Amino acid sequence: MIGPALAVALGAALAWCVSAWWWLLVVAATAMTAVAVRDVVQREHSVLRNYPLLGHLRYLLEAIRPELQQYFIERNYDGRPYDRDVRSIVYERAKGVDAEEPFGTEREVGAAGYEFLVPSLAPRATPDQPPTVRVGGPDCAKPYDMALLNISAMSFGSLSTNAILALNRGAAQGGFAQDTGEGGLSEYHLRHGGDLIWEIGTGYFGCRTDDGDFEAATFADKAAHDQVKCVSLKLSQGAKPGMGGVLPGSKVNAEIAKVRGVPQGQTVVSPPYHRVFSTPRELVLFIGRMRELSGGKPTGLKLCLTSRQQFLAVCKAMLSEGVTPDFIVVDGAEGGTGAAPLEFADHVGTPLTEGLITVHNALVGTGLRDRIRIGASGKVATGSDMVKRMVQGADYTNAARAMMFATGCIQAQRCHTNTCPVGVATQDPRRARALDVGDKSARVERFQRATVHGALQIMASMGVHDPAELRPHMLRTRIDPFTVRSHAELYEWLGPGQLLADPPATWAEDWAAADPGRFTV
Repeated sequence: MIGPALAVALGAALAWCVSAWWWLLVVAATAMTAVAVRDVVQREHSVLRNYPLLGHLRYLLEAIRPELQQYFIERNYDGRPYDRDVRSIVYERAKGVDAEEPFGTEREVGAAGYEFLVPSLAPRATPDQPPTVRVGGPDCAKPYDMALLNISAMSFGSLSTNAILALNRGAAQGGFAQDTGEGGLSEYHLRHGGDLIWEIGTGYFGCRTDDGDFEAATFADKAAHDQVKCVSLKLSQGAKPGMGGVLPGSKVNAEIAKVRGVPQGQTVVSPPYHRVFSTPRELVLFIGRMRELSGGKPTGLKLCLTSRQQFLAVCKAMLSEGVTPDFIVVDGAEGGTGAAPLEFADHVGTPLTEGLITVHNALVGTGLRDRIRIGASGKVATGSDMVKRMVQGADYTNAARAMMFATGCIQAQRCHTNTCPVGVATQDPRRARALDVGDKSARVERFQRATVHGALQIMASMGVHDPAELRPHMLRTRIDPFTVRSHAELYEWLGPGQLLADPPATWAEDWAAADPGRFTV
């Protein structure tokens, strides 16, 4: 705004002293000043609030090539491109616009790997109210009714104060939950009253001793907050399993340092492993301890699936110790983070489909599935994503990137530099102020509501009234131009207790080798 204002003053002086033609500069500069002022005071577009006048170039480019004609250049793990730009769908739903495109789609229906859900000749009416999932096993004193779509783990520190506030206020308005991420429990998570899943990672931020160990008394005190509905132990995340989180020192201001219990200005690198356990038995016993310290609230774990043998060792530990988590969140390798090394993001980790099906089958085969709910996290952005993941074994889903889009993220890919242009992933107060909490929280709520409604519409078209009725045969995959197989045919599905009674040959070796006393390689 300073430039146009100076141009007004300069033009007026020249018009008085040199020539009346300089009044044209005054008129143009005045108009530019008015536009800049409007950009700064409006609340809808964070780009314009941070970049008055210049920000209009972005919308000019969008007008030249409409968003609905763009396609994701990135691909799923199976090489199949998205049918439409997922960002456009999220933006439309967040703004309350119908996410429908006329004249059909350009789906590669004949391509190998193409997946589709099977409609029914006896469809059902779409429910007026979305169902919820009761999370809490027999040892849980305070079960929680989880929404079908929730906010996945994103930490304060990685995200700005206004982004956290907008997400939590949206969760409060829409009746769904926000996972805090491993960065600690801040006042911004608590201000608007949204339900929280408090995540504890390897750094034990917010409940750590000075030397980085777990501090039970502090954990119990914070877990007692009414808004904390569940507590979650993070073992690994999809984008970089086996590595701890990273928060650049430029983002670690005094407030972040206090919330996390770390030195100000220093890069925070979480350890790659937990100090409080080193075996499957110790892991499940620590889950039980966390539940006891939280007053009986649902307690679970989050992981990107490791080897099947290691997860079966955890299942054996549950059986031998008589302790089970109330939920397990399976994070797929498709999940994204600005702090993941490229080699990890591209080549390390189990994709969500394999992870979900393996975890579901392991719990069914050990007779534990009815005690434990499964959440799915990793590129969940649409109603069809939700339905597919629930077909594959999930009870509910979590979304991170899509929720960031709803708060205004434009994928500038500058999260690690502290210079996010829309105030989502920065600790710069001037940049963060561009994100209007009221406007963006409404967008978060609208996106979640519309996406869940889309999932319910799809299920109704399949003749399904409740997610529990979804079955593997309802999801089909094209193998080649002449062959289509359902997930019931493509994957092996175990019966209740089958691993205990008579393990199938395909599981027998892993089941026999699984040791609850150690994590085998």
